[in-house]
Amino acid sequence: MTAGSLMASAAGLQKTLTINTSKKGAEIPKTMYGLFFEDINFGADGGLYAEKIKNRSFEFDYPLQGWKAAGKVEVKNNGPFPRNPHYVELRPSGHSDKHTALVNEGFFGVSFEKDSVYDFSVYARVPDGGKSTIEVQLINEATHGGNQTYASKKIEISGKEWKRYDCSLTPSKTILKGQLRIFLKKPENTVDLEHISLFPRNNINGLRADLVKRLADLKPGVFRFPGGCIVEGTDLATRYQWKNTVGAPENRPLNENRWQYTFTHHFFPDYYQTYGLGFYEYFVLSELLGAAPLPVVNVGLSCQYQNHDMSAHVPVSELDPYIQDALDLIEFANGPVSSKWGALRAEMGHPAPFGLKYIGVGNEQWGPEYVERLAPFVKAIRAKYPEIRIIGSSGPDSEGDKFDYLWPEMKKLKVDLVDEHFYRPDEWFLSQGARYDSYDRKGPRVFAGEYACHTKGHNQNHFGAALCEAAFMTGLERNADIVEMATYAPLFAHVDGWQWRPDMIWFDNLRSMPTASYYVQQMYGLNRGSRVVPTTLDKRPAAGLDGQDGLFATVAYDEDAKDYIVKIANTSDSAQDIKLDFKGYKGKFSKMTVETLHADEKTENTLDNPDLVKPEKREISIESTSTPVVEVPARTFAIYRIR
Repeated sequence: MTAGSLMASAAGLQKTLTINTSKKGAEIPKTMYGLFFEDINFGADGGLYAEKIKNRSFEFDYPLQGWKAAGKVEVKNNGPFPRNPHYVELRPSGHSDKHTALVNEGFFGVSFEKDSVYDFSVYARVPDGGKSTIEVQLINEATHGGNQTYASKKIEISGKEWKRYDCSLTPSKTILKGQLRIFLKKPENTVDLEHISLFPRNNINGLRADLVKRLADLKPGVFRFPGGCIVEGTDLATRYQWKNTVGAPENRPLNENRWQYTFTHHFFPDYYQTYGLGFYEYFVLSELLGAAPLPVVNVGLSCQYQNHDMSAHVPVSELDPYIQDALDLIEFANGPVSSKWGALRAEMGHPAPFGLKYIGVGNEQWGPEYVERLAPFVKAIRAKYPEIRIIGSSGPDSEGDKFDYLWPEMKKLKVDLVDEHFYRPDEWFLSQGARYDSYDRKGPRVFAGEYACHTKGHNQNHFGAALCEAAFMTGLERNADIVEMATYAPLFAHVDGWQWRPDMIWFDNLRSMPTASYYVQQMYGLNRGSRVVPTTLDKRPAAGLDGQDGLFATVAYDEDAKDYIVKIANTSDSAQDIKLDFKGYKGKFSKMTVETLHADEKTENTLDNPDLVKPEKREISIESTSTPVVEVPARTFAIYRIR
């Protein structure tokens, strides 16, 4: 038998999924399935942000990190952009056979594709006036002998005032790990260069088009940004400050990345945040994806994992600037163009408000120190923006002392949602199918803000982990009256630059690859439905309970398509025969679409083999009946749309 086929089963072997169509269940929020973005695993610079030049403004702690210099090159720090003051001076070498040059290594290489167009830009001047020339090249450093230059343009620089210069490059060959090279050409005069940049022309608002499409194909309902631990920073000086990420990109100050040197197994001391991908770009991306934006702001605490002394945090009496940042952020998103921050949004190209409805305050904080700092944020936001829904935290754990302390405190503060995080093994996910069945319906509601199945001994994106996530997510949807949104994490990982796994989407400089977990998220996102239909298996929630043989299920009704959507995760090693009993439905069904995700447990997609785990979809006709019977294969996630 195949998934979705009608069958006659031996008496007693068949299970019945009772679907009570006469009882109206909870509406499923549009935000139920969404995205969480954090700049980890080179997810922003070197990833979603399409800039190909590393350290483009020479602001890294070592100003020429990412660059190789030849001839007479000097870094100076009185450039045209006050918050990025460094630039390079290229002087004539003084010898006819010696060249002054700069070479950039990019993010694990400067990649380029044959016949594609790349836009180069630089701010430059000739400090003594007059004219000079630079030559910009895309090269393959690995070439030994023969041609190593695949695109080249000369740019004439003139005058002592800083100006922007642009050109386009169209390479004649595809190179994954190339470089960008700049020569000072004859006739030589000293040239100053700042903010050296290279973007593929087919980017989307400065973002990699293929990665944006991967996100759009998930149909997300909410987009949380700018991350988790980077919101806190290693210390308060390196916390994420949204005001540093707006305005002209060339004048957005550099910040170290929280994940720069956290993991010794994948150590990246050249991992920084240029903020080219900043809050404006996040809001625009949310709008493009049709997802509700959900920014998170610092609550006055640095990373509590790394800072155990209270002196590392802001005293409660000194929180006003942090609270004002949160209020100003709401104005930036929603304020009129006549307001200070609304005017900046308009100046950047978006006069209309972004329609912000949610704000997270703090990331994964815990203890009384979090509660006493969150309280004045809640008071101030409620007073000025009562329509904004505030998200608090239940700490870093899915249960335990921190979790048990924070939930009652969140209720006292009357936050709208509580952010729960769980990176747990497969056994945990399979034990939590009924997690939210007993939650207090008076609220706050739940935001499952970070979760992923971390299978013991094999912490990667294999199918077995994704199946556990699919099973767990049935409980999210069945409890749509208390669970408002959920986002898998982390979202992105560069194959040459990861620090944490598993992750939803892997990529190199030219390709991207969806994982089995990606497809689970997509199957839920494309089949969300409008409202829950109350459903039981053997008169209990279908949550993998005792006697249910590893079955997890939820049913939704799509009011637009007039479809019933049955989601079933069979986590057992045997096929399961299930009668779908649509109690109270007086009509007959004649058509069913089935989509299944199945593979061997340890199978995972790779960039070279991206389709090893992928959903299969087909439409079948069924005999006119209100109680179709389906066989769900062993270890399979299946979705049945019945019209």
